[in-house]
Amino acid sequence: MKKLSKRIIAKMIDHTDVKIGAKAKDIKKLCEEVKEFGFGGICILPNWVKFVKKEMKGIDVKIVVLVDEPIGDSPHRTRLRICKKIKRGGGHHIDIVNSIPDVKHGRWDKVLKDLRPICRVLPTKVILGSGYLTDDEIVKACQVAKKAGAICVKTATSKDPLEHRELKEKFYHLKLMKKSAPGLLVKASGKIKSLKDLKEAVKAGADIIGTSSGVEIMRELNK
Repeated sequence: MKKLSKRIIAKMIDHTDVKIGAKAKDIKKLCEEVKEFGFGGICILPNWVKFVKKEMKGIDVKIVVLVDEPIGDSPHRTRLRICKKIKRGGGHHIDIVNSIPDVKHGRWDKVLKDLRPICRVLPTKVILGSGYLTDDEIVKACQVAKKAGAICVKTATSKDPLEHRELKEKFYHLKLMKKSAPGLLVKASGKIKSLKDLKEAVKAGADIIGTSSGVEIMRELNK
């Protein structure tokens, strides 16, 4: 594993607030924390794209937008429309939840048909919802995401059924994803709360860390 300097760790983190009830003051605080700690990305819901774009003007940060949590079951037309609106608003990356119902029913052609046009809109990270899936489904989902043109596969959202105490299972999923999607980035998200969690995720293969605990992780580095 490469040496993790404070700067490298900060740039790996997508600092996140995707709470439905978030207020403008919460997202503004998120933006201020990104500026203070130099996080590589800021992850938000679609309704905050223009606000964050304005707040982060002149700052080198990727605006990452979560789409269709928790299980990716919105109609394709709706998902694509949201992604196009994100692009118009100034978003940089899309984090879209794979259609978990389609994955569980083995409708892989439908999954691919859904993802392909979305991946053409903006650089796309496909959220697998790994806690819902078997190992074989994780492998196949990675392969389909790569075929669709995604830049990254991501474990889960905060709604993943795996609890913090089950992080070892998530780290196993990261290893499986890294092996199954050569050439793609791998993002760990959901229950990554500490510097120890981050380091274990990186050791397992994560290139990007999605967390709402970015500030706490950075403060641990100063202890």
